[in-house]
Amino acid sequence: MTNGPLNRKLRMGLVGGGIGSFIGKVHSIAACLDNRAVVVAGAFSSDPERSKASAEMYDVAPDRAYGSYQEMLERESQLPEDQRIDFVSVTTPNHTHFEIAKAAVEAGFNVVCDKPMTFNLEQAKELAAVVEKSDVVFALTHNYTGYPLVRQAREMILSGELGEIQAIRSNYIQGWLRTKLEEENQKQAAWRTDPSRSGAAGCFGDIATHAYNLGRFMTGLLPEAISCHLRTFVPGRKLDDYGTAVIKFQNGGLGTVTASQISHGRENDVFIEVDGTEGSLQWRQEEPNVMVVRRNGQPHQLYTRDPNAPFMNASGKAACRLPSGHPEAFFEAFANIYAAAFDDMVKRATGESFERKDTIYPNVYDGVEGMMFIERAVASSKQDGAWVPFQYDGARK
Repeated sequence: MTNGPLNRKLRMGLVGGGIGSFIGKVHSIAACLDNRAVVVAGAFSSDPERSKASAEMYDVAPDRAYGSYQEMLERESQLPEDQRIDFVSVTTPNHTHFEIAKAAVEAGFNVVCDKPMTFNLEQAKELAAVVEKSDVVFALTHNYTGYPLVRQAREMILSGELGEIQAIRSNYIQGWLRTKLEEENQKQAAWRTDPSRSGAAGCFGDIATHAYNLGRFMTGLLPEAISCHLRTFVPGRKLDDYGTAVIKFQNGGLGTVTASQISHGRENDVFIEVDGTEGSLQWRQEEPNVMVVRRNGQPHQLYTRDPNAPFMNASGKAACRLPSGHPEAFFEAFANIYAAAFDDMVKRATGESFERKDTIYPNVYDGVEGMMFIERAVASSKQDGAWVPFQYDGARK
């Protein structure tokens, strides 16, 4: 994995990721994992002093630790082209993604944005329009799409190895919000359960979007309608902490998405099953280096992550960094999103054309669809699970 004719590392500007942050540090580690990028600037906190204090964590020079993202974009834009940042990573709470990403795109910088892309669907559509008018690379970190066996599954399904896809069962089960942590000064719980910062949905906006996106990424099936029931089981909580949706796909297939943050003992259990006319497969994020493929009358097949095995397809092999038996997991999957986006950033920097919609990494159109999924799920739930139309003209196939 190299930066080809660019022959240098891409320069990263990080928004968020200050002292105590989880996801900001994940972004920086993933971006730099293949030695193709380096963090050179950041607005690490909305508190200017905290931002400057956080710079040392990333080896960022004090004069490029900015007090706000606006200051970072303005001052970086004034630097010579061979010094300024190439891309901005947005790792802040949901309600701030839109304004930061939009400003970065309008300033001409590539963007890697954490999910969900925006606070609501209206913002998502506006951001997509801004990206379309620009020539920037825009990536969205639905990071579970970066696992080698997820990409293996996608290529197998899209090439027809499982036949026509008729059913998808995708789930994301956690238990960390079983009690009302938001009242115990727990920062992550506080903003995720606050409608003013998280948006219209809690659990469904936070993690069901990952489960939905995983099924779309693997199968390419396009949605037609959704029926959803959301529940808030912890008394006094303002947003849902459990929910189930049924999705009708345009090919006649059915999908289910279940998400929970109140299931005792569950951590980050993302798992998916896909049923086709010629076979079925199953993958689980907590055991990401194994995938099961089943066909009636045949022994079950156990696929392991092995870049040297003849059964691995090109997409699966390309996402591997280590030989079989050495586990690859969360950081590597996250890094695969960055690596694919970097390939297009290099093309942009060297004047080559690049694909805007049908990318291996999630993009701005996936971001719009994710916000539409949340909006339609909430609308259906408010109507006691009534079927609500769910089609997005800009969706990838």
